[in-house]
Parts: sequence; C-alpha cells; structure tokens
Amino acid sequence: MYNPPAFREDRPEVLREIMRAARLALIVSAAPDGGAPEATHLPLTLHENEGPHGTLYGHVAKANPHWKGLAAAGMARAIFTGPEAYVSPSLYPSKQEHERVVPTWNYVAVHAIGPVEVIEDAERLHAIVSRLTDRQEAPRAEPWAVTDAPEAFVAAQLKGIVGIVLRIETLIGKRKLSQNRSEADRAGVVAGLAASADPADRAVAEAMQAG
Repeated sequence: MYNPPAFREDRPEVLREIMRAARLALIVSAAPDGGAPEATHLPLTLHENEGPHGTLYGHVAKANPHWKGLAAAGMARAIFTGPEAYVSPSLYPSKQEHERVVPTWNYVAVHAIGPVEVIEDAERLHAIVSRLTDRQEAPRAEPWAVTDAPEAFVAAQLKGIVGIVLRIETLIGKRKLSQNRSEADRAGVVAGLAASADPADRAVAEAMQAG
C-alpha cells in the first residue's frame, strides 16, 4: 500500500480500533500457479494479546478453493477499510484564491500481513465460529449463541468450512484525511462532509475531527 509519511498511522490503539470497526475484511494471497492474487471477503476476529500485533481468526467455505491457495502461499494480507469519501475541490477555500485544486478521496485503511494457518480440526473451528458469533451478537438484547443450535447440526455445518488463522507480523495503517492541506482547507472539507446527507461522508468528517 502506497503510504506517504503525512498519512501514516502507527498508533497501535488506533489501528486496532479500525480493525475492530471494519465489518468485513479482505484476505489476499499469492496464487500458487503464479497467476493473479486470490482474494476472499470475510469477517475476521482480532485477538490482541496473541503475538506482537495480535492474531486474526476467520473461516471460509470448504468449497472456496482459496483456502488451499492460502495453505500453499503460507503468507497472507488482510485488508480492513474504514470511513471513505470523495472530496470535491469546491470544499477548499483555496479554490477561491487560485483554482489550483483537484478532487481527491479521503479514506482509512489497515493492512495486516503475516503467516497464515489453515484449520480443519472441529474443536478449533467451533471456537473460531463461536468467538465471531459472540462478538456480532453482543449488542442484541437476546444474543444467539452457537450452542443454541443442535450439537449434531453444528457438527455437520463445521464440516463445510475451513478456519483461517493469520498471525500478524506487520501492520500498515493509513489515514488519508487531508493532512496535506492547509488548516483552512481541512476545515472546509470537515464542514462540507459533515453537512452531507450521506452517512459515509459524515463518518469521514468525524474521523478528521478525531485527529
């Protein structure tokens, strides 16, 4: 990921929050035959206390051939995307001064890179899906748990998935939020995006204000 110094984000607590907030990640690995990289969209659960940067857990359908590619590659990159929005030149006060402005896109992203392990053991798979389910169900008034389903049914479902464990060795964080613009231009972008009817635009304004 191209990451100029002005946009680099190295604070561990900020990177972890971006990863936790992402509802869906993208895991990418090299193709075993040297072809185009393989990629799968999937939710990933971060376990912060495992390893120097944490460990990611997820699962894919056994029918998805990417798990074999992951096993062959041995390394993978998980991509987490945060708030993003188009930035119009009209939001910059400097446009009125010299017109030397162009559109851009503000966004937040984290890439987690490390060795990947494929899991087929039923007990470990059960733990992976249980953790993911518990995290997603936590806000509900009556959370559903994997143990609510019949044991035999769950066992049969586990045979159709493969677990993915990525132990993070490298974390790359990027918050491209107009840091390369003047304070006046940044304020103009915040005001413009905050006034937008699109929740995604307003989320970027909030990220810019958070610093």
